[in-house]
Amino acid sequence: MRTIFMKLARRHVVVTGIFLVAVVLASGSAQAENAWLEKGTDLLKTVSGGSQQANVSVEEIGAGLKDALRVGSENVVSRLGSVDGFNTNSAIHIPLPKQLDSVKSALEKIGMSDSLKDLELKLNRAAEVATPKAKELFLQAINEMKIDDVKAIYEGPQDAATQYFKGSMSPSLAQEMQPVVKSSLSEVGAVQAYDNVMKQYRSIPFVPEVKADLSDYVVEKGMDGIFYYMAQEEAAIRQNPAKRATELLRRVFGAK
Repeated sequence: MRTIFMKLARRHVVVTGIFLVAVVLASGSAQAENAWLEKGTDLLKTVSGGSQQANVSVEEIGAGLKDALRVGSENVVSRLGSVDGFNTNSAIHIPLPKQLDSVKSALEKIGMSDSLKDLELKLNRAAEVATPKAKELFLQAINEMKIDDVKAIYEGPQDAATQYFKGSMSPSLAQEMQPVVKSSLSEVGAVQAYDNVMKQYRSIPFVPEVKADLSDYVVEKGMDGIFYYMAQEEAAIRQNPAKRATELLRRVFGAK
């Protein structure tokens, strides 16, 4: 029984220690990187060796890791899943689909571009309404993280944790967001705005037929925005965990 417990304890420590080393790599300061790398390595060795010098348990370290990821994902969902979370954010603002470029050009020439602006606003509103669906999927991905996933994060690039989420969540997230986006497009008036735009466009003689799938487009751009800001949160947690996480994470990893 004691052997089994020790194996499980070491496994938890390895998972947490590898992730802590990984999160160091995105720090903006070389000095900070070295400090957190040493901290993570020392903590891993201390607890792995059975010493109590770190004054934390394996369970607390594991909980601290989950806190970091949970807080980061909740920050993203809260920020983007509110009014103007997408619309006024230049980094992730959703423009009109490329398929509508010819429509935009034609309507601008006859002074009827206001309807396009209204449509663009409503596409962003639809993404804002759908974003909260990502919260539970982030938590699920955190709970399902395996040792091989953590190793891949350690050996990967600076946004490795975000890429892990993207790979494990994207199909489910797209599936969850699709009906919400479809409903919200109608709810915020995007469908009506699109029909109005196309009616104006088709009133112009000799224009080619154009069609855009607004639902798939908003889902794709919405997911891009979510993972873009997850990468930002990942970098912030790595650089200064004390400002981004909970009291448990600060105590576990000794953030000042």
